[in-house]
Amino acid sequence: MMQAKDALEPAALMEKLTQLPDWRYGRGSLRTVLKCETSEAALSLFAAIGELAQQANHHPDVDWRYNTLFVTLTSHDVGSRVTGRDTSLAQEISAHSVKHGAKAHPDLIRTVEIAIDTDAPQEISSMWKTALGYRELADGSLVDPSGRGPAIWFQETETPNPNRLHLDITIPFDQSAKTLEALGQSGAILDSHSAPQFVVATDHQGNRLCICTEQEEKRRSELVEGSNFLLE
Repeated sequence: MMQAKDALEPAALMEKLTQLPDWRYGRGSLRTVLKCETSEAALSLFAAIGELAQQANHHPDVDWRYNTLFVTLTSHDVGSRVTGRDTSLAQEISAHSVKHGAKAHPDLIRTVEIAIDTDAPQEISSMWKTALGYRELADGSLVDPSGRGPAIWFQETETPNPNRLHLDITIPFDQSAKTLEALGQSGAILDSHSAPQFVVATDHQGNRLCICTEQEEKRRSELVEGSNFLLE
């Protein structure tokens, strides 16, 4: 029998998301953006989320910006994955957001990650980990324990790109088309070979970024299942 602290498998998580229209999944977390009519209302909702978190003994990351709250839910004790605790708290937060007149804005959800092309991640990981004070996850990526800075992901490849650093920007799949259309209009060169997992955008000076979706998260998870990475 599944416990509330057990990480949800992909099929179960996708089923739960059908009951959470305000929330999207990406990078091991549930995320939403709640916009209130005033900053006072946003602060009141912030306090309500705090009370819910205390009652559940499970605490989300909440970033308050004037009349808008950026909320992230994940379970660090199971390797930064989504559990039943997260989906239950997400439902309660959504219910309280209605009482505070907040509206969900999934179009504002963005998760930024710095990706480094390398043919030997073990040779360089420790420098980045030490300098940033990050911790290592099961897939070898590095994350800020306080949840403030962008994650570092070592994209292992036998043929690293000369431009080894790029940004991975995760957007909910149902919101990605608008962003990709705008990127095309901006003059970016789009490579959709790996869509819907990710689309590579290159500017006219050769700098790259990837627009990723939750489908890329699934691909990485499958890669980790066959790896020998260890948690630290």
